[in-house]
Amino acid sequence: MGVFAFTIPGGRKSVKIIWWYPFNSMVVTEIFKSIQGESTFAGLPCTFVRLTGCNLRCHWCDTAYAFHGGRKMTLEEVLEQVRQLGCQLVEMTGGEPLLQKEIYPLTEMLLAEGYRVLVETSGERFIGDLAPAIVKIMDVKCPGSGEGGKFCFDNLEALDRKDQAKFVIRDEEDYRYARDFIAEHNLTQRVDEIIFSPVFGKLPPQRLAEWILRDGLEVRMGLQIHKFIWDPEMHGV
Repeated sequence: MGVFAFTIPGGRKSVKIIWWYPFNSMVVTEIFKSIQGESTFAGLPCTFVRLTGCNLRCHWCDTAYAFHGGRKMTLEEVLEQVRQLGCQLVEMTGGEPLLQKEIYPLTEMLLAEGYRVLVETSGERFIGDLAPAIVKIMDVKCPGSGEGGKFCFDNLEALDRKDQAKFVIRDEEDYRYARDFIAEHNLTQRVDEIIFSPVFGKLPPQRLAEWILRDGLEVRMGLQIHKFIWDPEMHGV
């Protein structure tokens, strides 16, 4: 068993909560501060906790270095490194962060310390066990990823309005798939933000923009702005 302690501001005093939980370490590829490059939080300073391991192999994946390796860290070690980086916005990402059970107590600890927490996930894992305050940024894999058909449909009922659904678009086949998925599953009534993001270096953004405008879709076009700020191959940004 592990014992985790954190404080919650409460007037002039702090309240210490002792959390007993059977998991006390996780495998982490990197923890770093950068400018958020995606989602509606794009442009904001953000601390990223990139967990190791992924059960999917998308053709266009840009974080394959997180599939293996990493280092074991206790939850308190992760939390302390997040504190030192000094951002109030924290994103759990991967790999696939929901493969590690320790994400649940860690995100609760972050929330208790006042952080705004995002979890970016492939959509293949069930998201409904995450705390309600977490903003879930959920992918729906299109055919061009090579992982189409892996979506967990129970996730549709676990979404709420503050969450975000993202489609990474490689070509017009992917675009049509995403467009039809939105209509078939009434996605605009489930979340306020639906993001279409072109595969970097594969689909010209102008082409995707033209398709969106042609069909009158009420979606947000998302570009990975960190790849315009830094070298697209650079890690830790």
